[in-house]
Amino acid sequence: MFADLLRRDAELIGAHLAPLLAGGPDIPLQHALRYALSGGKRLRGFLVLESARLHGVASERALWPAAAIEALHAYSLVHDDLPCMDDDDLRRGMPTVHRRWDEGTAVLVGDALQALGFELVLNPACHDDPAVRADLALSLARAAGRSGMVMGQALDIEAEAAEAPLTLERITELQAGKTGALIVWSAEAGARLASADEAPMRRYAEALGLAFQIADDILDVEGDAATIGKATGKDAGRGKATFVSLLGLDGAKRRAAELVEAACDALSPFGDRARNLNDAARFVISRDT
Repeated sequence: MFADLLRRDAELIGAHLAPLLAGGPDIPLQHALRYALSGGKRLRGFLVLESARLHGVASERALWPAAAIEALHAYSLVHDDLPCMDDDDLRRGMPTVHRRWDEGTAVLVGDALQALGFELVLNPACHDDPAVRADLALSLARAAGRSGMVMGQALDIEAEAAEAPLTLERITELQAGKTGALIVWSAEAGARLASADEAPMRRYAEALGLAFQIADDILDVEGDAATIGKATGKDAGRGKATFVSLLGLDGAKRRAAELVEAACDALSPFGDRARNLNDAARFVISRDT
């Protein structure tokens, strides 16, 4: 089952991260770092590992960028939960870092996790060729920064203060950065490690990332807060335009299903070897968390 495969890879990534986070002074930062990286589906890390398998790259190498993207993703969540951003009290059913400790610690945890991500992809154990490691770091910086995730976050903040709700085109652009950029990098990482063509993985991940966000919007309407592990109904409460508010619930579900088919079609050159990635695409719109 796909859920078992996802869980297995999550455990591999956790085991890879554990010794890297061990030790250090007994201060809140160290404990909060480990806390922020605990739990979660680790879907982005799975995409790195599975795309590496698809391109014949050993898991021992792929675990470095897989752990890196989980560190970057965790940083984004810690900062996104802060009172100056989304102001959330729960993440994965647990108190957010700034609630468990304090806002200053949460800011520093995010900073440390971001730096850790680049440290991991630049580790010589990731790849023998420094040019490949540099390419991973450069592409990760672009995916995470002002032209990727951070830009998406900025557009999201701007949208909350806008007089008119965003159009479907603008929401798609926003989410391509906020949610999609790190997902695309994750899927491309295996091809980058193998110095292979990234285009099929990019097409797959662009569709996957958008389907993932639409599923999130649907969960915000239909999901159970206890199951999801965070508050629901926040978008409607803020009057934010979402895929659900613009397409309707049924329309959003249809669009997500279309995107899953597009993602699977992008991997058709790989045939049955892409079965796990196809299952991942179907998983993102069937999940309840």
